[in-house]
Order: sequence, then C-alpha cells, then structure tokens
Amino acid sequence: MFIPYISEPTRKLFIRKGGGGGGGHGGGGRGGSSRGGGGSVKSSTGAVAKGSANFAGAGRTSIPLTSGGQSIKATPFGNGGGSKTTIPPQQPFSGREVGGGTRSQVYGTSTYGSGYPGISGRGVTGRGFPYAFYPVVFIPPIAVGAPYLYNSEYGKPDNTSRPGGPLQEISIASNISTFHIISDNATVYYLHSILPTSCSGTTTFQVTLPQSYNSSQISGVQPEQAIQYYRASSAVLTLDGYNNTAAFGSDESAPPTPLPRNIDTNLMTCINQTIGGSIPLVGGGIRTSGPSSALIFLVFWVIWFCNTL
Repeated sequence: MFIPYISEPTRKLFIRKGGGGGGGHGGGGRGGSSRGGGGSVKSSTGAVAKGSANFAGAGRTSIPLTSGGQSIKATPFGNGGGSKTTIPPQQPFSGREVGGGTRSQVYGTSTYGSGYPGISGRGVTGRGFPYAFYPVVFIPPIAVGAPYLYNSEYGKPDNTSRPGGPLQEISIASNISTFHIISDNATVYYLHSILPTSCSGTTTFQVTLPQSYNSSQISGVQPEQAIQYYRASSAVLTLDGYNNTAAFGSDESAPPTPLPRNIDTNLMTCINQTIGGSIPLVGGGIRTSGPSSALIFLVFWVIWFCNTL
C-alpha cells in the first residue's frame, strides 16, 4: 500500500533517463541530473506520479555504524536483504530473527505493525527484526487507546540501545499541510538532509531540525495520525489534523479513516517516495554474536551528517 485513498499501490521507482530534471531511484542505480526542480518518477505500471522525488545526486553516502566493535553500514537506496540470522541465547530478544528485509518490501500501510515482510496483522509484540531496526513506540498521553499501539518491550522513545539511536522526529510543513517523520536518530538525520533536495520542485515547504520524540505529551504526534509505516514499522509518516479512529477499534479489518480532502498531496507523495526509495537499509549478513550486542546497536556519527551539508 502506498498512501491510503491518494496514491496507487506500492510502486517500484525507476530513474528518469536523460538530462534535465531529477529522476526517481529504486535500488541503487545512477543517472539523471541533480540540478533543476523535481522531475517525474515513473512507476512500474507506466503511470507518472506528479510531485515526486528528485533523488539524483542526493545523499548516497553510506552511514557508518557499529555493532560489537564491528564496522557495518546502512546504505541509502541500498537493496537490503541478505540472509536471516537467529539471535543467540542470553542476548536481548534471543530466538528472534534479524535481517532479510529488502527495498521492495519496505512499504507498510497506515496500520501499526505493517511493513513486516510476510507478516500481517496489527501490533509489533514478539516479532523479529527484518530490517534490524526496532519499531517505533508510542506512549499514551492519557490511559486510553488500543493496547497494541503501546508496546513496552522495545523500551521508551529515548532508549539509547535502540538501533540507530533514540527516536527523533522532524516536521515538513507547506502552507497547506504539516507532516512528521518519526524514526531512529540515524534515519531521521539522513532524511532531514535529503528532503530539501529530493522535494525541491514540489512546493514551498520547511523542514525543522530533528528533535526528540515523545508521544506522552498532549501536543505530541499520536499513532492515530499515522498515514504510512515503513521498514517493519521502524519509521512512520504522520499528518497533522488526521484522526484515524479505526486504529482504536477492535475490528482489524476496518479500513482507515479517509484522509482530509484539503491536503498537500504533491508534498505528501514526494515525502513518501523519498522515504520508500532511500531510507537506509542494512544489507548482507547481519552479525548477531559478539562481545557486546545481539543486534546491531547502531550509532549515528554526527560528523557524517555535517559532511553532507
């Protein structure tokens, strides 16, 4: 699923050949131009998604990460994948699988717990880590809401052992709509660096600096505002003013509440395609044994981000 009620189903992005405007990108190819406004991105069905991302030449440097003293990389535009590994005994989340998630499987839906390859249903309890990253977590501002939305096994948003670092958020606002992206520190800083370029020809908008995320605040972004999850629910795009009441119901088959009519669909489409096409993925085999960690406890090097400015 792409964006409920607005876009076509999940699409594969291809780079736009030739010079001029920028091109779409899906899976590490190269081409197009980094100059000019946002070009069109063609889907696998041949349709053209207007207001789509201009990925060419933007932010392809791998993000250096560490795992038990071992150097690995999460790569923007990378295909991900690799073999699955079982977390060994006496390690956090022992017995669960890590790895195997690919770029083509990165899109979920607007339901918390979506985006897990081959797994359906709401919630994230007891699941593995197909992309190594933990799912986002929500803390209710008051003691209400569906229990599946508020899982505690992955710690609070400020959990420093979370792969990629504690949860962060950025807002992307035009004069029509305000969207938020919530994910780990490494992912949010990467998307913060690429969005002004990838969506430069879409509309006029501003991107805030990353800040710590805490849904326990009444004014904080809430799970019922989610319009799209990615990468095994480890990243989410939300929309201010959206209230998906179906998220709180007991009927898992209930469709999501329709999105508001007067929203910036061009900007929404571009953000969505930018995340789906470039969100960093860990590829190849994933090491789960080592002196300090079962999973990939990812550390984002701020110097990398500074060097991309």
